[in-house]
Amino acid sequence: MSPASKHSLHSMATSVFLGLSGGVDSSVAALLLKQQGYDVTAVFMKNWEEDDAEDYCAAAEDLAIAKEVADILDIPLRTVNFAAEYWDRVFEHFLQEYRAGRTPNPDVLCNREIKFKAFLDYALDLGADKIATGHYADVHQCHGKVYLGKAADKDKDQTYFLYAIGQYALAHSLFPLATLQKSAVRELARHNRLPNYNRKDSTGICFIGERRFRDFLAQYLPAQPGDIRQLDGSVIGQHRGLMYYTIGQRRGLGIGGPGKPWFVVGKDLENNILNVVEGNNHPALFQSGLIADELHWIANKPPALPLSCTARIRHRQAEQNCHLSEMDDGCIIVGFEQPQRAVATGQSVVFYEGDSCLGGGVISSSEEYRKSPESVNISEPFRQ
Repeated sequence: MSPASKHSLHSMATSVFLGLSGGVDSSVAALLLKQQGYDVTAVFMKNWEEDDAEDYCAAAEDLAIAKEVADILDIPLRTVNFAAEYWDRVFEHFLQEYRAGRTPNPDVLCNREIKFKAFLDYALDLGADKIATGHYADVHQCHGKVYLGKAADKDKDQTYFLYAIGQYALAHSLFPLATLQKSAVRELARHNRLPNYNRKDSTGICFIGERRFRDFLAQYLPAQPGDIRQLDGSVIGQHRGLMYYTIGQRRGLGIGGPGKPWFVVGKDLENNILNVVEGNNHPALFQSGLIADELHWIANKPPALPLSCTARIRHRQAEQNCHLSEMDDGCIIVGFEQPQRAVATGQSVVFYEGDSCLGGGVISSSEEYRKSPESVNISEPFRQ
């Protein structure tokens, strides 16, 4: 059965508010929902306006394209401003994490707090039955539980950014692109003469857009230059501010030369020191495990631990075999079958069992797993 007809028998009376961003994915999601018989209302969310007075205003171009798409599809378009919610629920946390020397993942929080909370509340208050987005993911219900599954296009799958969505939000959500490859999405857009069929995908900060990151962050956090040191304590350069660097970073260090490349392996926040090592395969770049907190499980309760499953510590990473065990404080230890490169605190670790996303958490520590696996408390099957 084609995507256009899959739900048509039971969707005629269903009102869906769809987040229309101006990108090709949300536009094709709107197209498919209308073809399937849903009563579709497009909603353009403007969630950032701190520097609209400058020459940069991504929302203006996005809104113009969204209006054009809505006209072509003959669906109403609403606009809503969640700038206050975004600042309070997402951006303040974003800044707080950088102040603490961590590398946050704002897309995870943006999805949980804005797209699947503020937007969901807005839509339901106006009488919608469901919301929809252009995410590459799948959702289904079974025995009273809602499950989050991977999209058919494994390269575009976005469950890594959706693991923190709760049961209530997932039960009221549709992901029309679940079964499609990205190439098919663009072809549907081209065939239906949507103006953004070949528009470049956004890669910037969620709702803020593509910026010169250092310049952007410096508007909100004062930079404090300091020493770049090797692990033996020798100073080999100066950094511009710890907030500008992440674990595993190579570019922008300013300490290149004829030898092997240099990589960030740690931050000493108290002494304002950036620690680096030389060589792509330096042992200090690899960890055999990590500790995760701020856990969220899709089923609303944790699976029985200990558990063997797979995990990602970054978007589009190949899934890694791992073993989960619980700590006394409610955090979990994630032990990896193969040591992982550039484990960054503040980023998310997301767990999978087959095509199902189990949930995930925030990486709170990995330093203790920089040693040999025999010297740390990793479950027996994954000792090296």
